[in-house]
Amino acid sequence: MKTILGKKMGMTQIFTEAGSVVPVTVVEAGPMTVTQIKTVETDGYEAVQVGFEDAKPQRVNKPMTGHFEKAGVAPKKHLIEFRTEGETYELGQQITVADFEVGKLLDVTGTSKGKGTQGNIKRHGHHRGPMSHGSKHKRLAGALAAGTYPSRVFKGNAGPGRMGRETVTVQNVELVKVIEEKNLMLIKGAVPGNKGGIVRIQYAVKGQK
Repeated sequence: MKTILGKKMGMTQIFTEAGSVVPVTVVEAGPMTVTQIKTVETDGYEAVQVGFEDAKPQRVNKPMTGHFEKAGVAPKKHLIEFRTEGETYELGQQITVADFEVGKLLDVTGTSKGKGTQGNIKRHGHHRGPMSHGSKHKRLAGALAAGTYPSRVFKGNAGPGRMGRETVTVQNVELVKVIEEKNLMLIKGAVPGNKGGIVRIQYAVKGQK
């Protein structure tokens, strides 16, 4: 499935021809450069590896430097791969926002915002305790285990802990507009991550128009 990496720039809104307001996320996507062609004979499957954003040569280790030199491309900061599904690519080929069709549905994957250590109410939506009569149980987690057997807390119990900074995918979001000269994609609604975060964009697997 054709894929492109991008950097989340923020959110804004645009107007349709009918005068409706559409909230969109602006993503600076690509251009991506093909750095490796994987085949059944050499790797056991068919895929293409692509790189995003040029990296300083002194910040790339020797094995990866040789990898990029073999492909004849400049060092890249981010590498991903995707299955070709019958499409043909060449080393050094560019993948840009122009390769994506406006109106199509996308799946966008990113790292959600980190919120640090949070309590069970904010993290899991639990109810608070009574606020009167000295209950001293306003935002506590409550009972975690049985008093007798098994006298332990089961794994996976919903409680306080680290919240956010997880890989999240939003599915079936519409590509509203493409600005080729600025490598921008305007995607309807919100996508995971903070401003400047890297997101992976591909055509939706299900629900395509």
